[in-house]
Amino acid sequence: MEEEPDTGNSSRAERKALEKAKILQRERERKVFTLVGRVLKKPEAERSEEEAAALLLHREAVDELCRRQIRRNVLKRKQEEVYDAADELKSKVKQLAAAVQQANHLVVYTGAGISTAASIPDYRGPNGVWTQLQRGRTVGSSDLSKAEPTVTHMCIRMLHKEKLVKHVVSQNCDGLHLRSGLPREALSELHGNMFIEVCTACSPAREFLRLFDVTERTSLHRHGTGRRCSHCGSELRDTIVHFGERGTLEQPLNWKGAAEAAKEADVILCLGSSLKVLKKYACLWSMNRPANKRPKLYIVNLQWTPKDDLAVLKIHGKCDDVMSLLMEELGIQIPKYSRADDPIFNLATPLCPEEIQSHTREVLAAADGQEGPSAENEQPSEETSSLQGGWFGRGYSKGRRKKKRAA
Repeated sequence: MEEEPDTGNSSRAERKALEKAKILQRERERKVFTLVGRVLKKPEAERSEEEAAALLLHREAVDELCRRQIRRNVLKRKQEEVYDAADELKSKVKQLAAAVQQANHLVVYTGAGISTAASIPDYRGPNGVWTQLQRGRTVGSSDLSKAEPTVTHMCIRMLHKEKLVKHVVSQNCDGLHLRSGLPREALSELHGNMFIEVCTACSPAREFLRLFDVTERTSLHRHGTGRRCSHCGSELRDTIVHFGERGTLEQPLNWKGAAEAAKEADVILCLGSSLKVLKKYACLWSMNRPANKRPKLYIVNLQWTPKDDLAVLKIHGKCDDVMSLLMEELGIQIPKYSRADDPIFNLATPLCPEEIQSHTREVLAAADGQEGPSAENEQPSEETSSLQGGWFGRGYSKGRRKKKRAA
């Protein structure tokens, strides 16, 4: 009787041979790219005949390396900060002022760039959080609750008071729009507010506004703050939406308000945002409408944004400088931030006596003579080993690790 061929062993051997051939091919390609890359770095006049021949022989590798260099140059240009000349800046602000005055429903989208003047770093700027992490550098810890509303925050609040701005959609978690005096109903904090913790067991969800950063013990997919709801006893959670998460809270995210405002908008003003995240939220851009029926887009940012080509006007300038010129053009005085008028002190809920030691963050101090939540003045624990805040820069590192594992 004839023996049947061992198909199992032969197919396994074939797979091994094929895998070995692929490995050898990749190694040959790597050596070719290394050689070609080294030659391309030399000036053409300094290349030997052998090196010139190598470039002719490996045209595909040359073309691929050239394409990669072009992509790197484009990316580098997009990361560069550009400033308009003083005369050009004033001219552009005049155009913006005319648009603000003529708008029937102006909506403002804000990003980290409006808070840099409050010593809060942005994300994608030259010294931004994600830029530093990309370069392998550490991001220093800082108490962001010490920041105060900037000129831009106060300008936006005043423009809303003058009924020139209908709604503000912010990516920022620093709570500075609320502290500037902007009404809650006119604000959508899409990524949460670091001063607010909520009880989702209560219906509707119950908010607790605090005078300190509540995110000390929270991080990606871990939102419990360790404190309890004074009504039902359930654990409270922060409101932060990390990179890679989907926000589901009604407040302070207020997606309903943001979507309705975008639907009504005839002008959108983007301040200090790279728009790399906001561009993904289709409901904010009316892209389902014909181009001539969409809101007119005005962008104030020092760097490139993915919406630049759609903008009626792009202004390269710092937000505080642009907004100061805008208010001057509109003839509206910019109010100064006053801690005595900061609504957070009236809205804040004091901690229960047993929870006063539940955090190590510095508590916002009310102005002299101003009353705030009592509870022993909410002095934090004296522990020096305070935990890093959960929301600032965390999502980026998690995403990087996932990409590396997938590679």
